[in-house]
Amino acid sequence: MATPFHVVHQTDTKSARGVALRSGIHPKVGVGGNHKKGGIPMLKEFKEFAMRGNVIDLAVGVIIGAAFGKIVTSLVNDIIMLPIGVLMGGVDFTEMYLNLSGGEYASLAAAKEAGAATINYGVFVNTVINFLIVAFAIFMVIKQMNKLKKKEEAAPEAPKAPPREEVLLEEIRDLLKMKS
Repeated sequence: MATPFHVVHQTDTKSARGVALRSGIHPKVGVGGNHKKGGIPMLKEFKEFAMRGNVIDLAVGVIIGAAFGKIVTSLVNDIIMLPIGVLMGGVDFTEMYLNLSGGEYASLAAAKEAGAATINYGVFVNTVINFLIVAFAIFMVIKQMNKLKKKEEAAPEAPKAPPREEVLLEEIRDLLKMKS
């Protein structure tokens, strides 16, 4: 049995072509390629792929997700972390770092400018809080979607109409009852 990776060595071109086509290799185009006879042009195939509902839904989701990420980042950096910093004695989390190079720097920006090796644990804390807020928001959205899905599933379906033969048989039975 020929596979796309086997080379067919036959002198008869018709039988070699048949084996090649059955194995997924087109003799003129190669493995899995389109050809003019009956093939779908690549542009048309891409258009069909791109216009599927799922791809468009995914694109919209990515765009909304990116915008939502910026909102959450602003919420964490500009609203949540400031009061936490004040409660902890005026600490700015974005300036919290561990200097590994041994020098003294007034700020994280100065340490980075000097090329010092630092562990930016304050930025990490902000990122973890960003993640937790996004994860919670996604959890709430999925929870609501599941609740709506359960309501749809819980709605009872109307009973199906009996097949036409059954209805006719019932009518004949009723007519026979009336005659007797």
